[in-house]
Amino acid sequence: MVVVRSENSNQLEIYLPGFSIPKSPDVQLDDIKARIFSQSWLQAPDEYGDFPTNGDRFAAMELKKRQDVEGFTRKGFICQAIAAGWHHKSPDQLKELADKVGRDRIQIMHGTLDQMITVPHGETLSRELGGKEQGVTKIIVPGRGHVLHMEEKRLYHEALQRMMEKTKNLG
Repeated sequence: MVVVRSENSNQLEIYLPGFSIPKSPDVQLDDIKARIFSQSWLQAPDEYGDFPTNGDRFAAMELKKRQDVEGFTRKGFICQAIAAGWHHKSPDQLKELADKVGRDRIQIMHGTLDQMITVPHGETLSRELGGKEQGVTKIIVPGRGHVLHMEEKRLYHEALQRMMEKTKNLG
């Protein structure tokens, strides 16, 4: 992140990697789609039939979100970007979390084409939380990206249902 003082005012301007040069909405949407979805899902026909492709549906949803001036603020966007860039948990913090929550209640789902958080990060997270040996459930989905609940609805809901059944009687 680079912070600079604006030439024309006393305001600070924050430039985040990948966000530092203003881009047209079309380029922004293409960048976002490429980072979080698999190309095969983006190019597939819209599952609801209202748009030519799933990618077109996502672009429409994103543009609608951006028109919500109360819900999608610049401050909120910058806070989210900063939080994502500096989010870190040490192995000790992850162990403490797993101890408190219970490893049988932890499920990690990860797409192999996720460009936001790569599979090696998911593997490390699973290992640091205790791994399969200690009850952590890990699901790696080949050919999918970051937004599994959209790309693989059925698989996502089935995994969630299995986890709810598994944990129902844990107390």
